[in-house]
Order: sequence, then structure tokens, then C-alpha cells
Amino acid sequence: MGLVHAEIELVSADDIAFSRKGYITKDQIKKMTVTALVDSGAYMLAINENVKAQLDLTVIDNQIAQLADGSKIKLDIVGPVEVRFQNRSTTCRAMVLPGDAEILLGAIPMEDLDVVINPREQTMIVNPLSPNFAQKSLK
Repeated sequence: MGLVHAEIELVSADDIAFSRKGYITKDQIKKMTVTALVDSGAYMLAINENVKAQLDLTVIDNQIAQLADGSKIKLDIVGPVEVRFQNRSTTCRAMVLPGDAEILLGAIPMEDLDVVINPREQTMIVNPLSPNFAQKSLK
């Protein structure tokens, strides 16, 4: 199977909250559409410094991350970020990779979005078993 990419929308969840409270208008909510590598082997959402700056995301923590080559680096954790794909959305934190590194959509936001990888077409799709809304397992 080759690499799978998907177009997702990233939105500042803080801005969504500010808009709900009337501090900013809906058209002031910072958001952007990006192409992400769908990586079920990655743990969480990983964005780059450019995305962090454009969405004006707040650093809320730092963590050590192990990269694909085995090396470890300390990365900022930012958020909250709302991730939107087709008729699904989830809110999560994101690790910030250096520079303009490729955006990764990891297993945790994928599970919450209830999406699956279609290996034949090398695409990410909403779960065909629950096409109208995300379904969660509580067991």
C-alpha cells in the first residue's frame, strides 16, 4: 500500500469558542484547508510551525516525540484544534513539527472522526458502517 493523503480543514477551536460568546464574528475564525498524510502509525495530529502561526495556536505543553528514524526531539503541543473531514469533526491537541514539515493525521483523531483507510483506492473515507455520523465504541 502506498501513502494515503487526505484534505482536511483545521480550525482554531479557541476562535470557535470566542465566536460563540460574541467576541469575534464567524468570518474571523481562523481556519485553513491542508493536505495531511494519513498515518495510522502516528499517535496524534502533527502540524508544522506555519500552520501553528496561521491559526495562532497556543502552546499548552511540551513532549518528547520519537521520529520515524528513531531519534527523539522535544516538541510543542498546541491546541485546541478542530479537525474537519467531510461530515465529521473532532477537537484535539497537535504536536508542532519544525519548519514546513508534512502534516500528519494520526490514530487518535482518526478514531474520533470514525474514518478508515481504503487501501484499494489509497484514500481516507468515512466509516462505511456509519456513513451519516461518527460512531464510538464504549467497550
